[in-house]
Amino acid sequence: MAAESQSPQEGYKPIRTILVSQPEPERSPFAKLEEKYDLKIDWRPFIEVKGLSEKEFRKERIRPDEFTAIIFTSKLAIEHFFRLCKALRIEMSQDTKYYCMTEAIANYLQKFIVYRKRKVFYGQRTIQDLAPTLKKHRSKEKFLLPTGNLGSEFVAQYLDENNFDWTPALMYLTVSADLSDLTSVFYDVIIFYSPLGIDSLYENFPDFKQRDTRLAVAGRKTTAAVEKHGLTVNIAPDPPKVPSMGMALENYLKKSNKK
Repeated sequence: MAAESQSPQEGYKPIRTILVSQPEPERSPFAKLEEKYDLKIDWRPFIEVKGLSEKEFRKERIRPDEFTAIIFTSKLAIEHFFRLCKALRIEMSQDTKYYCMTEAIANYLQKFIVYRKRKVFYGQRTIQDLAPTLKKHRSKEKFLLPTGNLGSEFVAQYLDENNFDWTPALMYLTVSADLSDLTSVFYDVIIFYSPLGIDSLYENFPDFKQRDTRLAVAGRKTTAAVEKHGLTVNIAPDPPKVPSMGMALENYLKKSNKK
């Protein structure tokens, strides 16, 4: 990825182009800024999710229909679980219990099962919300946890500490996207929301130098990943006064794009 020669510390140079390292949403949170400051904003996911093939999953020697309870931590986990079940010609029993981390995840199940005929439980946000229901059925059920290569650390820890009969099942991988077409492209600002985005940047461009590119970063872990590579965070939310990336970006634009 191309960059110019000035130091990122040298004043507030005008911003014309921005790259957001995520898929483009239906409604951009930066739409008003784009119009107000005449910006060109591109959206490009730096990471992507790839599901394991049927052949790859068979190597784990796991059959989902041998488990009586499934724990879903995300919509992705649901999608890849039922994708692989279909590929393996497996039909889950109507007696299977489904434990979902949130109500939104539980509702997503309706795309794959006849919801009213199944036993579905959900929490508010964490595995602790499901603890009373899980413990109630602990001795009777065999649990399966569909997961990606990043794992579900807190869920796994809870299941181990409370002696559940459970098995993790790797079903999808989060990997760096191919960004080779950006080799000769320069952006004034790149926005990162995840350490994985930084990993992808360096996997695609091992010799990346920041120079004139300003980095907008959300979250402590992402900030740590940026600083680990010796880069400078130029724009960042700072709750409660600056709660969003949009507000942080506008505060910077007021200085950099003075007319």
